[in-house]
Amino acid sequence: MDEKSQVQALERTQPSLPMKKGRAGTMTHDCRRHGTTTLFAALDVFTGVVDGRRLPRHRHEEFLAFLRRINRQVPRNLAIRLILDNYGTHHHPDVVTWLGKHPRFHLHPTPTSSSWLNLVERWFRGLTDKALRRGSVNSVPALIAAIEGYLAAHNDDPKPFVWTATAESILEKVQRGRGSLSNKPSTDDETHH
Repeated sequence: MDEKSQVQALERTQPSLPMKKGRAGTMTHDCRRHGTTTLFAALDVFTGVVDGRRLPRHRHEEFLAFLRRINRQVPRNLAIRLILDNYGTHHHPDVVTWLGKHPRFHLHPTPTSSSWLNLVERWFRGLTDKALRRGSVNSVPALIAAIEGYLAAHNDDPKPFVWTATAESILEKVQRGRGSLSNKPSTDDETHH
C-alpha cells in the first residue's frame, strides 16, 4: 500500500496537438492549478485488485482511516501484510497504538530508494501514464473522477503484476554494480593537470 499525495488538478492553458507524421504530439508547459487530492491505495498482489480511497489530506488520521477500511474489507481470519515506505505518518504514535490493537497487521517498510519493491507503485505509474500525465482537468472533482475511472477500469479486469526478472538475474546485476563501484577510482586517486 502507498499514498499518492499532492495529485494536482492541472488545466492546460492551450489544447494539446496530436501526433502527426514528422511531429511529436505537443502539450503546453504551463497550466492553471485547481487544487490537489491524495490517493491511498492497497494492491492485492494475488488478484491484482486495487482498493483505492481518495482523501483530501495526507496525515496520520487519513492513514488510520485507510487501515480501518482495509481491516473491514479483509476477512478476519487472514493476516494483513502491507509493504509500504517509511513515511512519517506510518510511525505516528496513534498509528503504532492502533496497530498494537490489531495484531493481524504486519507492516514491511521498503528500504530507502527501493520503492520499486512496492508493486502498488507500479500501479501508480500506470495511473499517471494513462489517466493523469497528459490530461487537463479544471477542478478537483474532475481529477477525482479521472482517478476513480481508472481505478474502476483496472478493477473490472484486474491482473496481478508478475516479476519478469529472476532472483538470480537481479543478484547478478547487484554484483556487477558493486564490482563497478569498487573499481571506480576515487577523486583522491585522480591526478589533476
